[in-house]
Amino acid sequence: MLMTTDATAPPKDDEGTPVSVKIRERLRAARQRFNANDNIAEFIQPGELDKLLDEVESKMKPVLESLVIDIENDHNTENTARRVAKMYVNEVFRGRYVPAPTITEFPNAEHLNELMIVGPITVRSACSHHFCPIIGKLWIGVMPNEKTNVIGLSKYARLAEWVMGRPQIQEEAVVQLADLIQEKTQPDGLALVVEAEHYCMRWRGVKEMDSKMINSVMRGVFLKDSNLRREFLSLLPRGN
Repeated sequence: MLMTTDATAPPKDDEGTPVSVKIRERLRAARQRFNANDNIAEFIQPGELDKLLDEVESKMKPVLESLVIDIENDHNTENTARRVAKMYVNEVFRGRYVPAPTITEFPNAEHLNELMIVGPITVRSACSHHFCPIIGKLWIGVMPNEKTNVIGLSKYARLAEWVMGRPQIQEEAVVQLADLIQEKTQPDGLALVVEAEHYCMRWRGVKEMDSKMINSVMRGVFLKDSNLRREFLSLLPRGN
């Protein structure tokens, strides 16, 4: 007796394959990189983020055990693996796993063309070398033109949170954010300055408590007009 199969039946899902492997396979099939500071939301299917959280928890437990921490009898660490997994997936690295925030753009009806500065915006990230916190302030300067899209002030903070919510190198993060704002608003000029403390220096290594890193990105007229650049930098409140 011949056995027949239902050609319309959905393909059988391999329940034994970790969800991280499935996501990586999709990324590689699409020839997309998945560096620490990349967003991979497009390749995560509904429900998989919860499974990823469970997987990270299951892999954090052996890490804690390898550090010789008694996660079974120590009341302080018995749920640490779950807390760490939630912290990484749902909070500090959330910018990797969720789409960009929805940003409503408005036409520049009043033809504004004067310097606008937004900040300081608090930025929080983690260095991709040691996963230690990076915490600092961001200032954004925009020189609009009559074709520039206008977005709400709070949206700059949401875009910054999305970009910084990944393991980052400060220099790369500022460029990523500048590219994103440039794409959204198309201004004549764009300037970003970030001043941040790196806990990979404060907490470990040289343990230097007072050191900060400051870097900037200048685009368009901010790059060409030294007077405008000086005006922007002179208006930034320092020491806050």
